[in-house]
Parts: sequence; structure tokens; C-alpha cells
Amino acid sequence: MGIVAWLVLGLLAGAIAKAILPGRDPGGCVGTTLIGIAGAFLGGWLSSEFLDRPVRREFFDAATWGSAVVGALVLLVGYRLLFGNSRDR
Repeated sequence: MGIVAWLVLGLLAGAIAKAILPGRDPGGCVGTTLIGIAGAFLGGWLSSEFLDRPVRREFFDAATWGSAVVGALVLLVGYRLLFGNSRDR
């Protein structure tokens, strides 16, 4: 997959992660989008390096999508833990 496909995958992974973990995020929509993109890259890299699961060339690979969504979820939870309710202030 090319860089544009990973960006699209990251956008969708961020939207899925946001649907799984609803609520107000400190970064808003833009922050969630960037977290989704970073989570897709992180999840893909971690699955290829440590789980010995190579990243496929196809865009519609279940393992690639799963690792991207899990990566986005991990980053979103970490972001919420670090920056919590900073939008309320």
C-alpha cells in the first residue's frame, strides 16, 4: 500500500476508534483525525515488526485494518489520559 492508502486508512481508523470511544476529546475532530493516521502507521508497523505479520499490498486486508484501528484506539486512550479534560478549562 502506498502512503495515500495509509492516510485514508488512518482517517477511517480514527473514525472507527472515535465511534468505539465516544466523548469529547481534547483535540477535537482534527486531533482525532491525526491520532487515527498516527495509529494506523503505528499499528501497521507494530504488527509487521513484532507479530511477524507483514503488511499486505491490498487495501482491504482484515489484519491491516485491525492493527490500524487498535493502534488508533491505543493512541486515543493515551491522548485522553495525558490531556484529559483540557477542553473544559
